Amino acid sequence: MVTSTPSSEMTLALEIRRVRRVVTGLNAQGASVILSDGASPHVTPFMGMANFAVTDFWKAQTPADNGEATGADLCGGPFEVAPPVGGSVFRVTQFPPEKAWPQPGDARVDAPMAPHADAGAGVRHPHMHRTRTLDYAIVLSGEIWAVMDEGETRLHAGDVLIQRGTNHAWANRSDSPCIVAFVMLDAHP
Repeated sequence: MVTSTPSSEMTLALEIRRVRRVVTGLNAQGASVILSDGASPHVTPFMGMANFAVTDFWKAQTPADNGEATGADLCGGPFEVAPPVGGSVFRVTQFPPEKAWPQPGDARVDAPMAPHADAGAGVRHPHMHRTRTLDYAIVLSGEIWAVMDEGETRLHAGDVLIQRGTNHAWANRSDSPCIVAFVMLDAHP
């Protein structure tokens, strides 16, 4: 178990895999250097659960400004699901087994997903949502179901899903955590 200070106001003893983040940049002479090397400090737990969290690595406007020597870390602000307008975000999410998740209406359900939720009548999964993004999702470990309005598919470690702004939910129906890397790009709705 890792004890961490998450980027939200809640402090938990997080039971998530910490991921090393190495950021490069330029020194005063214009030579390439390592600016930082360590576990990403941008960890946000979801639903009050110690084993359900998002770790942001980097946010940028597009096109990114690689000439900025210090490489401003835009992840330091409040957590937002979507990337900046006209930008991108790179993150991993650790999904615990779904049977442990609180259901909508439970006070522990986090507000960051609320603007994206689509839990109206006839919805296939209580955590259906949609973002104004093009997402590249890569399953790093475990397995997870991608649930659509019509249909679903099980993804395993090494599988990739291209999420094109559609209504969807993630369902970890296994007994083990699933870790998914996401690159989310701002897109037209």
